[in-house]
Amino acid sequence: MRSSILKRNQQVLRICEIPPRRSFATNSSRNPPPPPPLCQSCSRRLSRPEAQSAPQRRWQSSSTISKEAPFETSAPIPQTHYEFFPQTIPQGPPPTGPFHIDPRTLRKEFLQLQAVAHPDRHASHLKTRAEATSARINEAYKTLQNPLLRAQYLLSLRGIDVAEDETAKMDDPELLMEVLDTREEIEEAEEEGDLEGLKKVNDERITASEKVLDSAFKEDDMEGAKGEAVRLRYWVNIKESLDAWEKGKPVVLVH
Repeated sequence: MRSSILKRNQQVLRICEIPPRRSFATNSSRNPPPPPPLCQSCSRRLSRPEAQSAPQRRWQSSSTISKEAPFETSAPIPQTHYEFFPQTIPQGPPPTGPFHIDPRTLRKEFLQLQAVAHPDRHASHLKTRAEATSARINEAYKTLQNPLLRAQYLLSLRGIDVAEDETAKMDDPELLMEVLDTREEIEEAEEEGDLEGLKKVNDERITASEKVLDSAFKEDDMEGAKGEAVRLRYWVNIKESLDAWEKGKPVVLVH
């Protein structure tokens, strides 16, 4: 009797025994979590808190980065050619600055200016201004790098036109005779080597004329500068004829 009661109690205990807890893990919990991201600055792997607090960087394609150089729309436009080149000509035009300009320094600054002002480097709403500025830089460089054009330009700033004025000629018989003799030598040359001595002499004439102009502009002697600019025009014209020499080709000198 007693043994039957014990068996029954054991059966009840087995029936009422709490089964082992089943796992209700989801698919996401069974898969391992992705590793924390790498730090974009030092390439080390961030911890979870760092990854959550790390600022999100916005990716930017290199094709969308603006390549335009800064272009000051509010900057005043230079009024003279000299104002475009403050590094090469810090003192400005004569008489405060020299007439002579170093061609290498001038060209270096010219290229720097064009690199900034080139229309392709600016947005569409700035292209018109950039084109106008680029054209003025070209004109200024072309004028200042040439001693004759530079002298004519400086005189034009003072209201003296020797570039287009047909009456601006040298009334010097000795000079005119020297020019005519030089023209005959050029036309009578049999080969280009015959002109080497003449080229050297004419280069010396141009150098001497530039020195006279430098002195005249420094002293604010506009009449002297005007006369020497006309003289220099003859020497430059001869130089062009020498450089373009061809046997039998007539020499045309522009007075």
